[in-house]
Amino acid sequence: MRFTCSTTTKVASGAGRAVYCHAAGPISHGKIFCRLAALVLVLTLLCPHALATTMDDILSLGMISVKTQYLNPLQAEEREFQSLTALIYEGLFSLDDDYMPQLCLAASCDSTTDGKHWTVRIRPDVYFHDGRQLTAYDVEATINEILRLANAGLGQYNQLKYIVSSVSVNSAESLQITVSRPYYAVRFALTFPVLPKDQVQAAQPAGTGPFKVDQFLPANLLHLSANENYWNGAPTVQGINVEFKATNRELIMDYEYNRIDAAITRSASAGQYQTGLTNLNIAYRTRQLETLLLNDSANAFPLNNVEIRKAIRCAIDFNAIANTVYMGMAKRTDTPMPAGTWMYKDNDAYAYNPEKARQILDEQGWKSNPNRDNGIRYTTVTVNGKQEERRLRLGLYVYEEQDNSVRVQVAGLIADYLAAVGISVHVETVSYAAAAARLQARNYDMAIAAFQMDVVPDPGFLLMPGNTGNYTGYRSTAMDKLCKAMREEREFAQYKQLLWDIQDQFAADCPFICMWYRAGALLTRKVFTTVRDVREPEIMRGIESVGK
Repeated sequence: MRFTCSTTTKVASGAGRAVYCHAAGPISHGKIFCRLAALVLVLTLLCPHALATTMDDILSLGMISVKTQYLNPLQAEEREFQSLTALIYEGLFSLDDDYMPQLCLAASCDSTTDGKHWTVRIRPDVYFHDGRQLTAYDVEATINEILRLANAGLGQYNQLKYIVSSVSVNSAESLQITVSRPYYAVRFALTFPVLPKDQVQAAQPAGTGPFKVDQFLPANLLHLSANENYWNGAPTVQGINVEFKATNRELIMDYEYNRIDAAITRSASAGQYQTGLTNLNIAYRTRQLETLLLNDSANAFPLNNVEIRKAIRCAIDFNAIANTVYMGMAKRTDTPMPAGTWMYKDNDAYAYNPEKARQILDEQGWKSNPNRDNGIRYTTVTVNGKQEERRLRLGLYVYEEQDNSVRVQVAGLIADYLAAVGISVHVETVSYAAAAARLQARNYDMAIAAFQMDVVPDPGFLLMPGNTGNYTGYRSTAMDKLCKAMREEREFAQYKQLLWDIQDQFAADCPFICMWYRAGALLTRKVFTTVRDVREPEIMRGIESVGK
């Protein structure tokens, strides 16, 4: 990822290790990270081994896992668990700290002039953990399995079906991939994990990554050891012992009582654990985008009026809500793209401005009388030739996560902010199934809903009519044109500009409101990564090269 604050500070070292702290957010957070760097530096001087690792370290790690029964990454069930399989399996490409695709298992990747056919050459020095050499046949079999799963509505990488149409092997060292979207983002799509051709459906297939599996007991433990024959150099960390817990309470208790060195959690309660003298709380960005959906279908009065939607956007202080409810466990964004990256385009239209919200409502004919109906705004409309008075009352649906009430708190605060400008909001908590049915039928005013964003930077599925994530009824000829142009653009600079143009159009149309990407927390007493962009699902990316 490309961040506006790019200073990288060496904050701790010892026993041949160097640990780095980097500002993982906008420039306004830079001072916080600098203070953290200074704090850890002081700690290191006072206690040289407090946050240092040694070359023969075995890391003990805890995380929640109750569903995962198989290690096969093509059918992952739990997102945190993917941070482990990302150490075992690798793709043709990987994403660097700037969220840019770099060659990994592929030695080269070239496309035809029209961008529809891609020739991939496989690295000759890569071997699976069982000793077999990686070939193009393994890649072919993996792609076909992903497409098979996708056609059945299954699999972790089912978005590949919208990009890759077919694959054929030229030789053991080369294959050709034919794509239906000949655009720059093809490289992002080729980050899927590659499995041996005869193990694509296996419960525990061999991988090519820096760590290999010694033992796996579902919902109990996973032992990984260093792959000494790793093509990119033997890892410096010798092993990782993972203990799986059923609840966050168990996980945090194990960490507090020093039973584990580190804990990975997405629970908002982790926000209470601040970086101190003996541990670090490293926030990582997930792909879970939280949104406030607005029903702007043609007949959805009054939200079919873009000005009313903009008034709602101005009336709510989402930064304050994120800080109050999530305690640092959310990374704000005003568009579908993650803030602080090359993909994100800022826009002043998103600023919290309740006076502007009131002005817009006034201009749209919604009157306010503080002595009437507690200040709820009203207007007059014509129905079947008769004048009728309408109150500005909206419903807000929210579905809750298990053992987590944060969305209900967010909904309550949104209602408070809108009440302050004369919009009455009734909050109703429903099940996930009930919320999904409401969204599918567009039988709602507003809804808090989350989307799991794909590795490919392409928000079109949220914005184009008929696409899987467009629950608002939003239609825009200008937006459709931009999305289609993006899906045909093969050069990075133009692709980035089109992403920015899409976000400008998003700001102008306000089809819905983006609130934040949920964040997770890595609580640790051992700093074990050299990367500056800690993100899901490669939360432990870089552990293999610490100290090199």
